[in-house]
Amino acid sequence: MNNRYKGIIYIILSAFCFAFMNMFVRLAGDLPSVQKSFFRNFVAAGFAFVILLKDRVPFRCKRENLIYLLLRAGFGTMGILCNFYAIDHLVLADASMLNKMSPFFAVLFSFLVLKEKVTASQALIVAGAFAGSMFVVKPTFANMDLIPSIIGLLGGICAGAAYTMVRKLGENGEKGSFIVFFFSLFSCTVTLPWLIFDYHPMTAAQLAALLMAGFSAAGGQFSITAAYTCAPAREISVYDYSQIIFAALLGFAVFGQIPDVLSWLGYGIICTMAVIMFLYNTRHEHKKKELRS
Repeated sequence: MNNRYKGIIYIILSAFCFAFMNMFVRLAGDLPSVQKSFFRNFVAAGFAFVILLKDRVPFRCKRENLIYLLLRAGFGTMGILCNFYAIDHLVLADASMLNKMSPFFAVLFSFLVLKEKVTASQALIVAGAFAGSMFVVKPTFANMDLIPSIIGLLGGICAGAAYTMVRKLGENGEKGSFIVFFFSLFSCTVTLPWLIFDYHPMTAAQLAALLMAGFSAAGGQFSITAAYTCAPAREISVYDYSQIIFAALLGFAVFGQIPDVLSWLGYGIICTMAVIMFLYNTRHEHKKKELRS
């Protein structure tokens, strides 16, 4: 299996895990986003620590990678805080959709920062997926408070920037487990002061929900890190929109939320764009092989 196919599988797996993470964050109830973020990243840091020990990976990075690790951690922390705020204030599928603006921005940042080439066809396909997402976001902007929507969209922008840094770190040979560990530890360190001075007591059910959110996040974090170290954003990022399908199903099963007709239309457009992207990349790869031969 080549790296692009691996990247696609990893990114769909990460979408599945992150959809469950969002569900558990919502189930945790009325707690500050900072407190939810701390527990989410604490569990992920523990997972990454164990894997680093098991694989005997050094707890240090290459000097030239430090700036990208800090950028990945900073953007990632902002993205999580914004996403958790949106989850608490918006419909689950809509909050997930705003966060899944990240693939669109990942392609943009990959072009601007990593100088990765984006063909006109790929740009149109990603734009089509983005347009489809607007059918889902529409109820949010039209009927919900504007502030949570803007914060959710900002979370998607930050996540796109963070995943671009992951791609750069992968190209520079940084281990995925160390990237996850550095980010999770950074996020815990940043949010710890707020947790200490503004801690809200939790019930056993709330603690269990946050721990499950952490386990789900760990699976999603490792999967998406593997995805963006396997393949460029332009080839796999559109598949990250599959999280909206998972979020819609969980929202209905757990919270009784039923997306409207326009939302379903948006889901259909997004899935169609994903299939077109896959077929386009497969055809493009075959052409390249034919030219080489």
